[in-house]
Amino acid sequence: MAAPRSFVPQRPGRSSTRRFTLKEANSTLPLVKRIVADIVKTHAKAMHHRQRVEALNPGREHSVAQDQLHRALEHLQEFLDELNSIGIELKDPQIGLVDFVARQDGRDVYLCWKLGEETIAYWHELDAGVAGRKPIATFKDK
Repeated sequence: MAAPRSFVPQRPGRSSTRRFTLKEANSTLPLVKRIVADIVKTHAKAMHHRQRVEALNPGREHSVAQDQLHRALEHLQEFLDELNSIGIELKDPQIGLVDFVARQDGRDVYLCWKLGEETIAYWHELDAGVAGRKPIATFKDK
């Protein structure tokens, strides 16, 4: 059986309009680290429950697995809502990758952070993605 794709529940109409300076983004990291750690852990649980639901035949055990999946997805959505309320965009729930909208040279860019990094060490253009990350030393915080 192929591994199930990653998924993150989304509420429609949510988008970040807050713009962070590098200092502001780094100052949120103590809270963001806790939320993102919870997202990674809860996402892994949801993926596990999803695999069980897909593997089981209908019956009591299948129903229990569906309930567990539903609860994990509800918790995942709560953590995502908390991130969104701060103005941070989740990009990858498996590795804990998030972006903060910032301004550089009159345009929006992303300050990029992932779980395990001490501070924000990278930034990238909106359409570049994680593969286009550049060292924060090249970011002009104006």
